[in-house]
Amino acid sequence: MLGWELPPHNSGGLGVACYYMAKALASSGTDIDFIVPYEAEHPAIDFMNIRSASRLSPLERYGLNAYDGSTVYKRLSDADAGDLRDMRGVQRRYVQFVEHLLESETYDAIHAHDWLTMEAGMRAKEIHDIPLIVHVHATEFDRSGSDSGNPLIHEIEYQGLMMADRIIAVSNITKSIIVHKYNIPADKIEVVHNAIDASSFDDGYDYDDSTYTYLESLKSEGYTIVSTVTRFTVQKGLTHLVHAAARALERYDRLAFLFAGDGEQRDELIHLAAELGIADKIFFTGFVRGKQWRDAYSVGDIFVMSSVSEPFGLTALEAAHHDNALIITNQSGVAEVLDNIYRYDFWDVEALADRIVAIATSPALKKEMKQNAKAEYTRISWDDVARRCVEIYQTTRSKGVLA
Repeated sequence: MLGWELPPHNSGGLGVACYYMAKALASSGTDIDFIVPYEAEHPAIDFMNIRSASRLSPLERYGLNAYDGSTVYKRLSDADAGDLRDMRGVQRRYVQFVEHLLESETYDAIHAHDWLTMEAGMRAKEIHDIPLIVHVHATEFDRSGSDSGNPLIHEIEYQGLMMADRIIAVSNITKSIIVHKYNIPADKIEVVHNAIDASSFDDGYDYDDSTYTYLESLKSEGYTIVSTVTRFTVQKGLTHLVHAAARALERYDRLAFLFAGDGEQRDELIHLAAELGIADKIFFTGFVRGKQWRDAYSVGDIFVMSSVSEPFGLTALEAAHHDNALIITNQSGVAEVLDNIYRYDFWDVEALADRIVAIATSPALKKEMKQNAKAEYTRISWDDVARRCVEIYQTTRSKGVLA
């Protein structure tokens, strides 16, 4: 399995998805060597072998991650495998490591996650004729929030999708992008939605209302807290959310907004809130992890996923677990597995404002949405994801691809 990150050294949902997917696969009897581009301890992982492609530390790797679009675009160059300060250098070192690994190890399949590992997967297939399964959690069209993006990344994705024996897409939205933007045959792609491991949240965690003391004081005065936990990138549609917040506050002033996360749009969002006159109603936490991350969900009443293009959206399931009513864009894959939510198109600021106010002003509606969404997410399991992956491996074998 080829991936770019694993908890606790992850910068987003990709590492979380890889962790729980691999854990469920291991429980079903699959032996996994997971290759990461950095060297670090993973104390919570004893169900698979983790191999480090370089001596790069996780701290050094930050800024070379799968999500920071501005950094990625600046650093894609012709750097060789000896330059670990550059994204392309790290990728080429990763490819070299996989080549050397295959000189002494034998595998039944290569399962590669997203564009950063596709080149290594293609090289393994090319040299050793190992079947390649490409798992698409996001495309460059998603990350750029448009039809633009980085041409080199588009090319890597196209080549990887063409060369793959099978493709796993995390949603029907993602499958449609792969078919229509990259001209890949639909019958080559399987949709396997992500899941949530509810047991992972039963770890003795207790919500600490002192983390967000001021927001708790507002709640005691009858305010509704609207939160989002995300990266501050164009893909996430956060400027639309700020405009919707301003429109909602014109109609109902007992609202406060929590923006938990960080990214290249941070300053832009802060300035926009000030320009719209709502800077006192929007609270920016910066990047959160661990307890602060959990508390950001727990303090909220309504969770908004405002993404322009969201292949899946694990944060919505996490928010549902922490007792939030959900408002999600039609452009988000998680909306394919949840019914008891409000949906809207990412650009429709008025519709989002209407839905926020509707929930905030109706305690009965808020309670019903929270309860129903929580009941729905518990039906989604990583064991089901693992079962589907194994079926895909076996189907590929039956067609003569696997030895």
